[in-house]
Amino acid sequence: MELKIIARMRSLFPDKYGIPRQSGLVEGLHSTIVFEPEYRNPDALRGIEDYSHLWLIWGFSETGRDSWSPTVRPPRLGGNTRMGVFATRSTFRPNALALSCVQFESLEATSVGTVIHVSGADLMDGSPIYDIKPYLSFTDAHPEAKNGFADGVRDHALNVVIPEDLLQIVPEHLWSALKGVLAQDPRPAYHDDPDRIYGFLFGGFNVRFWVRGNDLKVIEIENAEGMGEI
Repeated sequence: MELKIIARMRSLFPDKYGIPRQSGLVEGLHSTIVFEPEYRNPDALRGIEDYSHLWLIWGFSETGRDSWSPTVRPPRLGGNTRMGVFATRSTFRPNALALSCVQFESLEATSVGTVIHVSGADLMDGSPIYDIKPYLSFTDAHPEAKNGFADGVRDHALNVVIPEDLLQIVPEHLWSALKGVLAQDPRPAYHDDPDRIYGFLFGGFNVRFWVRGNDLKVIEIENAEGMGEI
């Protein structure tokens, strides 16, 4: 079976660092789905605006590994505990496929065809999308479902402090998303060095911060040359 790339994601993340570990964690994070030329027929999207959420089937394009392992070390377990690969959402899988639920925002006719604006995505800029399906609450949602080890880490969030003079460097429409991404702790889960300065690229900016205990403070925000907003 040959998978065809039907679209690519335009997001605020030019690389993997800082991307939320799951979709839906940062609702204010806005992205755009841009279709490949072959699939820019607006008829293919007829009726999609009647759904509030969508499933994206996409590819981990930056895993950098051809082999796979039956066990992986989930970052949220500290990077030391091994779990079966099929009991995790690790990127290092026999087939580097991912599944994300995103919130539908709107359709827009542009010079590159009709695009879909979504929120809550966990995709890097340029990630290949192989399929889009509607999310159905009466079949896809199971409130009684067990969540394995994820139940023990899902409420993890940092207290974020961004000095006002630094926050003003970032366009106001990105404030909520930036704070949400930082609250999710963009560091590798096995890092805990209060003296270390971390940084990541976000929406055309280089954001640098430290973390001490449960507090994260942004110490520098500067324009990242060559990056553009979506």
